[in-house]
Amino acid sequence: MKALRTCAGGLVLLSAAVTQACSGGSSGSSGETGGEGGFGSSSMMSLGSQPGAAGGAAGASVSAVGGQSSGGTGSGAVSGGTSAGGATGRAGMSAAGGSGGSATGSGGTPGKPGTVGGCSVFTADDDWNKDISSATVDATWTMHVQTVLSSGLHLHPDYGNSGTEHYGIPINVVPQSQPAVKVTFDDYPDESDPGPYPFPDPGTAKIEGGTPMDCSGDCHFLTVQSGTCMLYEGYGCSYSSGWHCANGAKWDLTKKSYGQRPKGWTSADAAGLAIMPGLVRLDEVRAGAITHAIRFTMDCSRPNFVAPATHQAVPGSCDPNNPNSPPMGLRVRLNKTKFDISKLSASAQVVAKAMQTYGLILADNGSDFYFQGEDNPGWTEQDVEPLKTIPAAAFEVITPPPLEH
Repeated sequence: MKALRTCAGGLVLLSAAVTQACSGGSSGSSGETGGEGGFGSSSMMSLGSQPGAAGGAAGASVSAVGGQSSGGTGSGAVSGGTSAGGATGRAGMSAAGGSGGSATGSGGTPGKPGTVGGCSVFTADDDWNKDISSATVDATWTMHVQTVLSSGLHLHPDYGNSGTEHYGIPINVVPQSQPAVKVTFDDYPDESDPGPYPFPDPGTAKIEGGTPMDCSGDCHFLTVQSGTCMLYEGYGCSYSSGWHCANGAKWDLTKKSYGQRPKGWTSADAAGLAIMPGLVRLDEVRAGAITHAIRFTMDCSRPNFVAPATHQAVPGSCDPNNPNSPPMGLRVRLNKTKFDISKLSASAQVVAKAMQTYGLILADNGSDFYFQGEDNPGWTEQDVEPLKTIPAAAFEVITPPPLEH
């Protein structure tokens, strides 16, 4: 397959016949976009029950459709990871029609999966939820990864706020009653789960990089359906006389994620992984615990993948034979002795602790050691900026499963 990909905040969509890589884009002072994007090789690289869900803290992590949110018109109240958003949808969400119901968003307790829209995010034994704090280190792979990193490189949170600009990947939550609509997969229908998908109305839907009618960058579109606990994800999505995406994937959040995607298939992410489970969410941070691995990017990767990934990726500007390039799905961990997280803000420590306990999983191509979180106006500088002081050199690679291709 030919590659099609955009850079967040950077290039426009390429034709299916063009291969191009990118590792930048525009920057903001808080959540700088431009970390994610860019791939290319011979195969595709990147790519209710609870009506009125308000889920999440300090204004929620979701766009809720089909019910009035509880909590008046404020920005949401936080209590142990449970929040009620504003009825006007002002707190980072849209509320429309119907009545009743608020949802909880929780990072869970260590060793337990968190919840979104009232749904556990995969099973407790899922790879995203696996505690790898005592896993063995692969010295050779650690050396390889550190070899390709720029000297003095630091971690970069690819989410946050700068004035009225918001960075990150939004999460939509819809009720079980949300009507399913046709989605046309324009570029990779052979590696897409067919529709219809219960996507929210384009007027209230939240999409990465703008609006459904005017989106730039990767235009990831994530939707959790409460009640059914299904996750629907698309890459390169837009709305013009109907929903169009480059490709799409369905995930059953009640089951283990690995095995839901055929080997060799991509998803809305280059590695064939689900995106939403690897995002840093505001409700988790406010609750004081992130209990899952975090999604991150690297500029170059090799023509291999390791579980739980199902797809390889080699950007066109990268040498596929470079032995130092990592495979998709590689997992890294913040070494406790190489960086003292106690000097970070309290909220940043929550994220850093997750990196020590659950690690980061290589999911896509983009700027080296950028990691992703949700688009939420509730993020503050104290949540985001301290994380930029963590050096990439403080990370180690845990022993991976066998390479596949």
